[in-house]
Amino acid sequence: MKSKGFTLIETMVAVSLLVIAIAGPMSLAAQSLSAAFYARDQMTSFHLAQEAVEAVRFVRDGNILTNNAAGSAVVDLFAGIPDTTGRPFTVDIRYDDPSQSMKLCNGPCDPLSYDTDTSLFGYGVGSGWQATRFTRSVWVTAVNGSTGSSSAPILPPHRTMPPVTSMRTSAGTGISFRASLDIQSMQNAKIKL
Repeated sequence: MKSKGFTLIETMVAVSLLVIAIAGPMSLAAQSLSAAFYARDQMTSFHLAQEAVEAVRFVRDGNILTNNAAGSAVVDLFAGIPDTTGRPFTVDIRYDDPSQSMKLCNGPCDPLSYDTDTSLFGYGVGSGWQATRFTRSVWVTAVNGSTGSSSAPILPPHRTMPPVTSMRTSAGTGISFRASLDIQSMQNAKIKL
């Protein structure tokens, strides 16, 4: 006697094979998407840290140009930096004036916001600004033992500026990016990652 149709066992085997054939690639796709989002967040963190380095360099270079234009010796390359003793501050690149763009943090620094109109990160509020999970803390500290020689003009102590951009995901896990830069030297600046 010939059977016309599938038995229950044949149907269960077919469904099981179909589930196995679909579950593997779906799991792989989910892992690939997760890795892509993680890489995107790492790149954003790197660029936010680099932006902080450039903001401190902007202040340093502005002080050098101001001092040289006035014909005076360089007194303090870091005038305008909110703190040079290691206390964290924020950098908002929307402003050229350091008194507006760099603010000391009272406790942990606030998270950055994202302006959907200009595609910039900053500390704005209102329509167009979206909260992000990125926090940027910048600090400048002196490195001991490098104040210049007696025959050369005395420069302020070497300063190292390690900007930190950190990000917390909604799941509670986080990544952080640290960069350290010797911003005293004018040539051959090296970023340590």
